[in-house]
Amino acid sequence: MLTAVKNQTRVCLLSLKYNIMREMVNKVTFLMNIIFMMLNNACILIQWFILFRLREEIGGYTMREIMMLWGLTAASFGLSHSLFARVFSLPELIVSGKLDSYLVQPKNVLLGVLTSATAVSAIGDFLYGVVLLLFCGLAVDGFLLALLLIVTGTVILTAFALLFGSLAFWFVRVEMLGNQMVMGLVSFATYPDGIFQGISRFLLYFIIPVGMAVYHPVHILAEFDAGMLFTVLGYACLLSAAAVAVFYRGLRRYSSSSLMEARM
Repeated sequence: MLTAVKNQTRVCLLSLKYNIMREMVNKVTFLMNIIFMMLNNACILIQWFILFRLREEIGGYTMREIMMLWGLTAASFGLSHSLFARVFSLPELIVSGKLDSYLVQPKNVLLGVLTSATAVSAIGDFLYGVVLLLFCGLAVDGFLLALLLIVTGTVILTAFALLFGSLAFWFVRVEMLGNQMVMGLVSFATYPDGIFQGISRFLLYFIIPVGMAVYHPVHILAEFDAGMLFTVLGYACLLSAAAVAVFYRGLRRYSSSSLMEARM
């Protein structure tokens, strides 16, 4: 059992290495994609600096907490798309029948899908988020906690994408809904949760897991709460388990490309 896990891990790490090496064939383009993404994010943050010259708080957040919010969001989004970019196009793989190629590979199907692609520009998001957190003035233990929360956010975002993407096993036209839900999570995560009330706040904490992926982590960094931290970690584990279970349940009824296209 342990040997099998080691072998699967080794294969996945080699896949990730190959993905990055493939993207680095043109080093200039590779670096420019990363740099321009970091500059793009920095330009958006400037807008918040301008707003905070007019007000001390927005939605209950100070500028430092906004920087934490953007840092965690960008780093989690960037890490998930750098390592597991293919999961965000899972419905396309299922509907087109391209998932067939993963079924014959000598590695776990899900791990094969997760590690089969890298989004280069997302590396810029990740680096930007980490640098931004460094500028938040966190102590060493606070920064280590931030890294843990980035990993947790990455797991939640990836599991959420996997869960909705796996619905394509049952509902062929689910691709648009899945993409909108994932992008909605990221978009909402760049605004303070204090500005949302009523049904929108309920959606962000219980339907689209922005609260667990970003909002709670920001509050944990601002004022450490062990109970909230364990809640976030537990949620990440439960969502991941649910996503994996739904994927493999759907895989049982997966048909090859010709049959999937016939269902359309």
